[in-house]
Amino acid sequence: MSAPLKAKMILDKNYKIAKVDERIYGSFIEHLGRAVYGGVYESDHPEADDQGFRKDVIDLVKELQVPIIRYPGGNMVSAYNWEDGVGPKNDRPRRLELAWRTIETNEVGTNEFADWAQKVNSQVMMAVNLGTRGIDAARNLLEYTNHPGGTYWSDLRKSHGYEAPHNIKTWCLGNEMDGPWQIGHKTADEYGRIAAETAKAMRLVDPSIELVACGSSNTQMPTFAEWEATTLDHTYEHVDYISLHQYYGNHENDPANYLAKNIDMDHFIKTVISICDYIKAKHRSKKTINLSFDEWNVWYHSSEADKQLEPWLIAPPQLEDVYNFEDALLVGSMLITFLQHADRVKMACMAQLVNVIAPIMTENNGRAWKQTIYYPYMHTSVYGRGVSLKPILSSPKYDSKDFTDVPYIDCAAVYNEEAEELTLFMVNKHLEESIPLSCDIRSFENFRIIGHTVLENDDLKAVNTAAKQAVVPHGKGNSKVDDGALEIILPKTSWNVIRLKKDI
Repeated sequence: MSAPLKAKMILDKNYKIAKVDERIYGSFIEHLGRAVYGGVYESDHPEADDQGFRKDVIDLVKELQVPIIRYPGGNMVSAYNWEDGVGPKNDRPRRLELAWRTIETNEVGTNEFADWAQKVNSQVMMAVNLGTRGIDAARNLLEYTNHPGGTYWSDLRKSHGYEAPHNIKTWCLGNEMDGPWQIGHKTADEYGRIAAETAKAMRLVDPSIELVACGSSNTQMPTFAEWEATTLDHTYEHVDYISLHQYYGNHENDPANYLAKNIDMDHFIKTVISICDYIKAKHRSKKTINLSFDEWNVWYHSSEADKQLEPWLIAPPQLEDVYNFEDALLVGSMLITFLQHADRVKMACMAQLVNVIAPIMTENNGRAWKQTIYYPYMHTSVYGRGVSLKPILSSPKYDSKDFTDVPYIDCAAVYNEEAEELTLFMVNKHLEESIPLSCDIRSFENFRIIGHTVLENDDLKAVNTAAKQAVVPHGKGNSKVDDGALEIILPKTSWNVIRLKKDI
C-alpha cells in the first residue's frame, strides 16, 4: 500500500522573483474568423453600441481586466495595408485576406480598434507588416497614430475625426517571420536586418515606444534557438523584447501527459532567456532583453472543422475551439508558469480573446458566454497584481509519456504589499486523489483567509455553452490558517485560488 500523498511549502515575503508586469495578462484580437466581425463588432446586434461594438462582449472583457491587446495580427498582418482600415467606411476597399483566405471588409480598422480598447480599459499592442511591406508603412502608421499634428499622416488622422493621437506605446515588428506559411517569410538574417532598420526609423518618429522582435513561432521550428540568436544579433540594441508563441493540445487523449505540458513552456522560456543573455554578453551590452509571450493558449479542438471551410467568406467560424475542463487546468498552469518567470516575462497575450481560440464565445445576433478557460485567466488577472514570490514547494511527482518528475502541484504566489494581500494560484494535476498541502507562512503574520475559490469537475471533458455553464468556480475551498501554517486540501484535478489578507 502506497503512502498517502502530501505536499509541503514555504512562502516568505522576502523570497521575491519580481514585480508582476500587469501586461502578462494581455490578449489578442486578429482579423480572423469571428474575432472582430460577430465577436467584438456586430453593428446590427441588439446590444450594439453607437459604433457597432457588442456591449455584452465589452462587459465580459472588462471583467477580465485585460491591460493590453495585440492587434491586428497575427498571420493576417503580414499582407495587411493599414491604410485600408482608416477614413470613411464607404470608401474602404474589400480585400482578399490571404493568410486565412477570407474577405476582409475593413469596417473595423486602427481608429475603431483604438476606440474599442478604450471602452474595455485596455491599451493597444500594434503589429506592423514586415511581410509584404516594411520601413515606410511602419513609420507612416506610427506617425498616424502617435504624432500630435502638423504633418501629412497626423493631419490625415485628424481629418478622420481623431484630433488627439492614440499614443500607442507597444509595437510588434511583424509576426512569425520564421514560418514558411507566413506571407513574406524571411530568413533570420533577412528578418533581423529589416526589423533593426524599421525599429530605428520608428524610434525617430517616437522615441518613447517599446518594440518587440519576432522570435520563433514554436519550439518545434527547425530554426528554433538559431533564429533568436541571429535576430537578436541584428536587433539587440534596437528592441526591448523578443516574442515567444506556443499552443498545446491533447490529441492523444492522455490527460496526465497533457496537464504536464507547461513544463515544455517553462523550458522554452528558460532557453530563450539564455539566448538573450548570450547575445547580451556577446555584444558587451548593459541592456537586458525581456520576453513577450504574445501568443499562447490551447488550440486543437477546431482543427478538423477548419479544414472543411470554403474560402473567401466574410467572417466564417474559424478556430472556434470549444474548451473543456482539462483545458482550463492547463491554462491555469501556463499562467502560473508566467508568474514563476515574472523577472523576464513582462508581456503575454492569450490568443485570442473572442470566438477564435478564446475565453469568450458569442452567437451572431445572439448570446455571449464564458468558456472554461475564462476563469483561471480572470482570477490571475484580477488577483495576480503585485510581487511574484518564489514558493519552496515539495510536491509528489509522476511520470508521463513525454515528461518525467512532473510535480502534481503547480503553484504561484503574488503579494500585494499595498493592499496587504497574498494570493496563491494552485493546480492539482492528480487525476484521482486530493492532496493536502501544509504551507509555512510565518512571515505573513496575522494573515487570514478571505477566500478559497475552486474550479473542479468530475468530467475532464465538460464544456460550457450558451445554454449551460457546466464548469464554474465555487467558493467552498478547504483551507485554514493555524499558528503560521496554511493548511490546504487541493481536490483532484482542480484549479485553486487562495486569498489571504492581513488583519488590521
